[in-house]
Amino acid sequence: MKKLLNDPADAVADSLAGFALAHAELVQVSTSPVFVSRAGGGVTGKVGLVSGGGSGHEPLHAGFVGDGMLDAAVPGAVFTSPTPDQIQPAIQAADGGAGVLTIVKNYTGDVLNFETAVELAEAEGVEVASVLVNDDVAVEDSLYTAGRRGVAGTVAVEKIAGAAAARGADLATVKAVAERVIANVRTMGVALAAPTVPHVGRPSFDLGEDEIEVGIGIHGEPGRHRVQAVGADQVTEMLLTPVADDLALDGGDRVLLFVNGMGGTPLSELYVVYGRARRLLEERGVTVSRSLVGNYVTSLEMQGASVTVLRLDDELEALWDAPVDTAALRW
Repeated sequence: MKKLLNDPADAVADSLAGFALAHAELVQVSTSPVFVSRAGGGVTGKVGLVSGGGSGHEPLHAGFVGDGMLDAAVPGAVFTSPTPDQIQPAIQAADGGAGVLTIVKNYTGDVLNFETAVELAEAEGVEVASVLVNDDVAVEDSLYTAGRRGVAGTVAVEKIAGAAAARGADLATVKAVAERVIANVRTMGVALAAPTVPHVGRPSFDLGEDEIEVGIGIHGEPGRHRVQAVGADQVTEMLLTPVADDLALDGGDRVLLFVNGMGGTPLSELYVVYGRARRLLEERGVTVSRSLVGNYVTSLEMQGASVTVLRLDDELEALWDAPVDTAALRW
């Protein structure tokens, strides 16, 4: 194993220390318990947004803390859910008096630990609502979850709900906007090579030189099927078609097309995938009105990509376009 680490046991702590130094104008990092919050704390009178999950998916979630997106993020150990004693103070740090929305990816550990933390925060007088992101069309149940997994569509939920909160919407409205995004976003991914968890020291799974895993999760969970490696256009069709079918996209729909890298695939290759995915959507009569391409929800250094499609309406499009200033996303 070759990684730019010191002691693998300190991988998350060392990374967060560097992140805090690099982005001190945006975030502050608590070390005991570990969570990331906006510099200056919660914004008075604004609904706070909190998300979190295992580390190894950077920039998700800490990279999305800042104006127009999250107020706090809670990183667990690599591929491991954060604990309630981390999540509860993050919720409290995000509370500006208008309540807090927690955005939870559908993994069993995340769901249970956020539920416990929400109960603890509510006992302290914080009003909390929650939404569950489950955009992965690949599988219904997997190693980490019951039901569909929460993957790259989480970025759209955090961005659009964050914009709704920033414009002054109340907690019920912010939750409703987030649920509308969840209802209209779908994702599917592929792996070309496995990631290596630092404290494990070996790849999470084995793939032959001529194999790819279609429908992979962001922790290296098995996907729909393992197939012979083929060209980018064919792989993209394997990803885009089930996403578009699940959303029942047809002529007249307009969408955000998001091609996400898993951490180890060059940006140039992600644009190859984007080009084919866009052509496939246009062949269906779908208008791609917004786009995002890059590494936003990674799986350490996994080679691969995912394709996410969000059906847009006028309000969701305007909220996507609204200003955002975070370490990983800004316009």
